[in-house]
Amino acid sequence: MLGFLKQPIVVTAEINLNLVALTAMGLVTRLWGLSYPRAVVFDEVYYGQFVSLYMKRIFFVDDSGPPFGHMLLALGGYLGGFDGNFLWNRIGAEYSTNVPVWSLRLLPALAGALCVPLAYQILVELQFSHCAALGAALLILLENSLITQSRFMLLESILIFFILLAVLSYLKFYNLQRQSSFSGSWWFWLLLTGVACSCAVGVKYMGLFTYMLLLAIAGLHFWHMIGDQSFSNVSLMCHFLARGLALIIIPVAMYLAFFYAHLALLYRSGPHDQIMTSAFQASLEGGLARITQGQPLEVAYGSQITLRNVLGKPMQCWLHSHTNTYPIRYENGRGSSHQQQVTCYPFKDVNNWWIVKDPGMQQLVVSNPPRPVRHGHVVQLVHGITTRYLNTHDVAAPLSPHSQEVSCYIDYNISMPAQNLWRVEIVNRESDTDVWKTILSEVRFVHLNTSAVLKASGFIGASLPEWGYRQLEVVGEKLSKGYHQSMVWNVEEHRYGKSQEQKEREVELHSPTQMDISKNLSFMAKFTELQWKILTLKNEDTEHKYSSSALDWVTMDTNIAYWLHPTSGAQIHLLGNVVTWASANVAALVYVCLSLWYLIRRRRKIYDIPEDSWQLWVSAGSISVGGWVVNYLPFFMMEKTLFLYHYLPALTFQILLIPIVLQHLSDHLCRSLLLKSMFSALVVAWFSSVYLVYHTFSPVTYGEPSLAAPQLRALRWRDSWNILIRKQ
Repeated sequence: MLGFLKQPIVVTAEINLNLVALTAMGLVTRLWGLSYPRAVVFDEVYYGQFVSLYMKRIFFVDDSGPPFGHMLLALGGYLGGFDGNFLWNRIGAEYSTNVPVWSLRLLPALAGALCVPLAYQILVELQFSHCAALGAALLILLENSLITQSRFMLLESILIFFILLAVLSYLKFYNLQRQSSFSGSWWFWLLLTGVACSCAVGVKYMGLFTYMLLLAIAGLHFWHMIGDQSFSNVSLMCHFLARGLALIIIPVAMYLAFFYAHLALLYRSGPHDQIMTSAFQASLEGGLARITQGQPLEVAYGSQITLRNVLGKPMQCWLHSHTNTYPIRYENGRGSSHQQQVTCYPFKDVNNWWIVKDPGMQQLVVSNPPRPVRHGHVVQLVHGITTRYLNTHDVAAPLSPHSQEVSCYIDYNISMPAQNLWRVEIVNRESDTDVWKTILSEVRFVHLNTSAVLKASGFIGASLPEWGYRQLEVVGEKLSKGYHQSMVWNVEEHRYGKSQEQKEREVELHSPTQMDISKNLSFMAKFTELQWKILTLKNEDTEHKYSSSALDWVTMDTNIAYWLHPTSGAQIHLLGNVVTWASANVAALVYVCLSLWYLIRRRRKIYDIPEDSWQLWVSAGSISVGGWVVNYLPFFMMEKTLFLYHYLPALTFQILLIPIVLQHLSDHLCRSLLLKSMFSALVVAWFSSVYLVYHTFSPVTYGEPSLAAPQLRALRWRDSWNILIRKQ
């Protein structure tokens, strides 16, 4: 029984020394002196704020993309024991002793280092020689811009890592399919493809470009499988379901998981939650939740409420009125009703309170039991402090003459009767008998006489003049066929009114409520709202000193100064390896020209290269050229401030193309031994120049050693580069 112990247990393993050496060199180039400089470098001032908020569990919204990349940066801070206490307000500010600089920069640096062996393996899986694969890895290793971007608390290196991992995983899966479909390794690489794609999209939405490229390639490969008669219908269906699970369902589930973790970590109220709906704010600890805790859920006749406009931008505001009236005549000569002003006020105020009144009754208190207001009910809204009724009529609004003026009615004993009946329409109702709920219900108020809809029109950017205290205009919108969030309101603060006398009611408006009703949102409701805010929230794009256009990137006509030492000439710039960038452009041009030449010749039934070489050429181009195209061209359609680092994912794919083209030229155009020898010598000389440029610019890649003014001037190879030279 124990006979197997008579023989030694032997474990054999194959170790690719190329991979080991490349990984080690990647780690050295990215991790060396990682804590230097111990100061805020460029966009660390931006991402550091979010890391601090994660450490303090304070909710935030970042319109630049999903939260997974931010969580990875925060993980570095957590592992280093960061408490989140640092004021991220200035590039170049010295880090305090409580900031674990090395730990915060570690994950981006590791991701950047691992891109080197990934490049090697991608070329190997594309069936190119180990020499070509080694060349691709060394080009990534010696690319100054990729080194700079990976050594700081930034996201591009993490994004590129997951992009390359997704490409490598798919290639390994595809190559295994020929021999061992549905094996353990086949499933592993297929699932890893989907996981890496979801991680890339979760870091930045730019990852979506490569994800769509891989989906297209996978779809094309499956299309070829359908035409292969060796696959049965059942087998094809299994392949289709496996790809759907791994490449669509799992990435979607993981994407949701990123947001679930994000929302679970950030449960405290903060400055960013004010752009969210009242329901979302009330689900956070502190902030609005302190105010709304214990409010009645159902709005009833006699309820005292504040109404917040759902749109919430450019600023949140509440339906408001005060004793001042509209001027008899505006500056342009138009007349007004001279009624009491109604506005949208961006601050909490006692004049934001309104009472929901039953038109058929005089009482302004909630009956016992309360009579809830439902969808379609007609109400009057009485201003809590002035007791005047919300009204609109056929008088032009002060700033929007095509809309109706909204006011609180004052009886001047003239032929202008009150028109103060409003129908409540619950926009997000589940049925036509839904009850109007605090925070949760989004409602429109439709004027019964004119069918105008109550709207906060001040969101177009205009505010009332001095007579309206620069508050936002509220109008009755006649053209109410379309739906817009500026026409939708929700009850934020709510209490059941008990005092019929005005003085007692004014005291009551400042009193806390008693009832305890939970208004927590489901995860999907919070996810949907947060995702919509991320996609639609627009920060004002201002011209930045180092912003650039996509056309500037290909020829590297621009750079970015990341950091400057306060006293010496030491500085860090985002600058690429000039030889590599120029070679990548030439390789792309050669690939396109050769591909067109081959296509034309093949159309004429002339085959210059063997069929397997042609298929290899096409598949390699679909990855490298396709990756460059999908990660570069979309920026021409983006209306946002662009920087050179946005080009780095596209550049990475373009760099992979260089050894592909070089090997193709060597194998198929250099037909004699002499030509091959000369070509190899040229490649060695060219590669030496790549290393020379890397070494020349390493002082501004790593920030040390400090260079004197003449040395810095010598690095200004282009007039458009902004190398910083201190005045003597």
